[in-house]
Amino acid sequence: MNKRRTSLILFLLTMLFFYLPLVCLVVYSFNEGRAMVWSGFSLKWYRELFIYSDEIWVSFRYSVIIAAVSGLISTTVGTLGAIALQWHEFRWKKILRIVSYVPLIIPEIILGVSLLILFATVRFKLGLTTIFIAHTTFNIPYVLFLVMSRMDEFDYSIIEAAYDLGASELQTLFKVIIPALLPGIVSGFLIAVTLSFDDFVTTFFVSGPGSSTLPLRIFSMVRLGVNPAINALSVLLIGISIILTLSTKKLQKHFIG
Repeated sequence: MNKRRTSLILFLLTMLFFYLPLVCLVVYSFNEGRAMVWSGFSLKWYRELFIYSDEIWVSFRYSVIIAAVSGLISTTVGTLGAIALQWHEFRWKKILRIVSYVPLIIPEIILGVSLLILFATVRFKLGLTTIFIAHTTFNIPYVLFLVMSRMDEFDYSIIEAAYDLGASELQTLFKVIIPALLPGIVSGFLIAVTLSFDDFVTTFFVSGPGSSTLPLRIFSMVRLGVNPAINALSVLLIGISIILTLSTKKLQKHFIG
């Protein structure tokens, strides 16, 4: 009984540690004043965010576009790569599988510096395109291994059955394999979008003038002091994240069921 009580207390303290900063963020987004002292309820920072913060919304739009496009491409490449590594035999397969782990284990700052050196070497102008390339690069391994983990539970006999019934490789891919792997593919896409939208370190190195994403914009604003409009923006992002998470769970249950 004491062990259960201790475990419960530790769990509650951990959850408190995780969620108390978010609660403070939500509360102070409705604060009248700028200081971290409660001075009354107000929606002024939400009004300022929507009416006077054009630069924030430009950066937000850049982040959404880059996250969506890089997430889509990295999901496509990662899914096809997972199928190739799991079920097909070819030369250098083991080496390619090992190399795919590298972006997951190296520090992000090294990845950012290496990409910056690459772009400088080939004289590629830094901007939204280089950010997109960088995000797609580090997202592909995440999708790859998520889909491969889903494939470990895959019943390969249904593929053989499809071939026996006369289906071609493309028909089997689009009508059998992808629908069966869809929960893993959706999870990979969402993780890719989240990592892209949230990335700061790599983006910092490969961004150019006029191509600030939302994390870079927030960082530049925080250096001059915490603007309560950032709190309001963060609350909106938390709400969007919760909606996406709940929608994804329902979608996965639909496909699994």
